[in-house]
Amino acid sequence: MAFEIRKERRWQGPRPLVREREEYFRLMDQGVSSREACRIVGVDRRTGRRWRNGYTRSDSKRRPPVSVVVSDPGPSRHLRVSDRIHIADRLREKASIRTIAAELGRSPSTISREVRRNRTVLTNGNWGYRPHAAQHRADQRRPRPKPRKIGQFPELRTFVQERLDKRWSPEQICRSLRTNFPDRPEMHVVHETVYQALYVQGRGELRRELARALRTGRLRRKPRRQAQQRHTRFREPMVMISERPAEAADRAVPGHWEGDLIIGKNGASAIGTLVERSTRYVMLLHLPDGRGTTLVRDALIETIQTLPAHLKRSLTWDQGSEMGRHHEFTIATDIPVYFCDPASPWQRGSNENTNGLLRQYFPKGTDLAQYSREHLNTVAAELNGRPRKTLGWETPAERMHKLLAA
Repeated sequence: MAFEIRKERRWQGPRPLVREREEYFRLMDQGVSSREACRIVGVDRRTGRRWRNGYTRSDSKRRPPVSVVVSDPGPSRHLRVSDRIHIADRLREKASIRTIAAELGRSPSTISREVRRNRTVLTNGNWGYRPHAAQHRADQRRPRPKPRKIGQFPELRTFVQERLDKRWSPEQICRSLRTNFPDRPEMHVVHETVYQALYVQGRGELRRELARALRTGRLRRKPRRQAQQRHTRFREPMVMISERPAEAADRAVPGHWEGDLIIGKNGASAIGTLVERSTRYVMLLHLPDGRGTTLVRDALIETIQTLPAHLKRSLTWDQGSEMGRHHEFTIATDIPVYFCDPASPWQRGSNENTNGLLRQYFPKGTDLAQYSREHLNTVAAELNGRPRKTLGWETPAERMHKLLAA
């Protein structure tokens, strides 16, 4: 490369950076990332960002983005003026989109999208493709950052904030927007837009404290941690999940349940959770006196006996010590208990997901014994009233009602 990084790196005024700026935009035009282009030309990433996006000076006057004309552009992932002139000439010659794409070495979808987005609508209702006007439209769309929908439309922002206050997930909110406003595309967003409005600094479309309404309760995004292994502690032999009937695995037949405990402060209190695999219906076990094997057994028997016979087929649990009396539970209810493999929480995926939802209501480090049975029933009813994507946006309560009616 003919360009060389200047040896004198002290501040020398704006003019010595002209060549660096030209090289930076030449590299960006070739598809090199901003970080890599700044490294090659020897400038800070903030400098490249200012060149690309513009900035506000100390006297509150907006400095527009730098516009650089590069004499030798070279290959680029973006269409250039010369490419657009070629497209216009070949369109006048009635050449097909695929022929033009082959001549330019581009995908046919690239040429089709270019013509559709950047064409000019004429006064007689027809359209024509004008290359320089198309280039101008493309240049207007490229500067970053762009205003986001949640920041532009107060009605959309209010709708999202109200649902986050009700502990709806971003995906549930976005689906509800499309259902409630089918003919208003300005009210349609994807769930990643909601996440970025909460997490990305400097956006400010949503109140930052609403991030605590998300199920993770985190103000920063980070990957999930692996669950801890659990060890077998039973006298009676376990029946492993590999022996569970196939009808439970494919969720085709209702009545197969997954269960677990969520643990409270210092491991002294707990709440039992049961989730039906086909409907995702949630039932909570009240354990005010602890999580001993006898207490868990009795709470399970009491809860399961409220179900009709066709909804009592099997129970899948992990290898936690609280299920030490699983054999007695099976004798009392005639429901077999199947145990997951060690360190395999995905074998009870519905229950693990539900436990994550419940942590919004029962945060870690909370004394769970303080909650009454009525409060647990209220929380379960709220979860069962949420629309679920996996159910075709029906609620677990609606699915369970159909089974009970049948």
